[in-house]
Amino acid sequence: MEFSESVDTARMHAAKALELLDKYGIPATPRNYAVWYTYVNDRFPDLTKTLNVLITNKLNFTSQKNDELYDRFFTNNDEGIALQETSRQIEEQVGRVLTMMGDASGDVEDFGKSLTNRLGDIAKSSGLDSIRDAVQALALETQAMQQSNAVLQEKLKQSSQEIASLRQNLEDVQREAMTDALTGIANRKMFDTTLRRRAMEAMEEGTPLCLALTDIDFFKKFNDTYGHQTGDQVLKLVASILQGNVKGNDLAARYGGEEFAVILPRTELPDAHTLCEKIRNAVSTKRIRNRQTGEEMGNITLSIGIAVFRPGEALSDFIHRSDEGLYFAKGHGRNQTVLETQLESA
Repeated sequence: MEFSESVDTARMHAAKALELLDKYGIPATPRNYAVWYTYVNDRFPDLTKTLNVLITNKLNFTSQKNDELYDRFFTNNDEGIALQETSRQIEEQVGRVLTMMGDASGDVEDFGKSLTNRLGDIAKSSGLDSIRDAVQALALETQAMQQSNAVLQEKLKQSSQEIASLRQNLEDVQREAMTDALTGIANRKMFDTTLRRRAMEAMEEGTPLCLALTDIDFFKKFNDTYGHQTGDQVLKLVASILQGNVKGNDLAARYGGEEFAVILPRTELPDAHTLCEKIRNAVSTKRIRNRQTGEEMGNITLSIGIAVFRPGEALSDFIHRSDEGLYFAKGHGRNQTVLETQLESA
């Protein structure tokens, strides 16, 4: 981000930023200073809005929260996104040049026709051979210009196509980097990135955000009994059911091993509970069969824990509360969904 301001204004903003860092007990590190200088400068509306919400909610600016703010607004862990944006801008620029060249080509073509017509008139007249020769030469130059412009235009078109192809490749790489190779749904990296973004949005908009963590019951025993290939098929089945039940901005992700996560923005706890029960029942009614032998291997079940985000809390605390619900479910019979509110009265 670049700033164009006078030295006096910059000095004033710097002093104010340091004052706010001191006021909220935030260490004056370069990263924290960058966040609050930008806030004082008011050149980044999203950052300003987010900090205003956090200040209004009297958030304790912990080291983790400060890092989350910097990462959200000043860095991007997904290099593919930055490359994608760069290639998009290049493509747009080439497109603009191509349009201008197309317009220029039309102008040159009209100019050539006009000169050719005048040349015909002059050619019919008597005398002034030198003028006729000069105009004829000019017409030839114009034709050469048209040909040269056509070659340039074709090269620009080819470049634009190459850039478009590059952008598609970048999008493919980005998608692969955010996708679990086995199940085809979002991976842990995508989960972390999305949860951070949705938590910020929840604070900015004042909307609920729920997180469900789910684990396949007795998966290790199932895996050891029937083999890893069958275990992989079970993971794919669960992922498919999760993916089939989320919509809009919801995200189903493989959290790790046999554990999955569902991020539910703008969703109240009762609605999250209803969805997770639907998912749990869908999984438990599926009969697992060995594709090669046809052997029936019974059913699998899920244990699920759900928590709702508390504005300003560390994401690790949010995840931990969902995890507590999950392990309460596993420790009290499995194959059930437990809300964080149930733990408060347990």
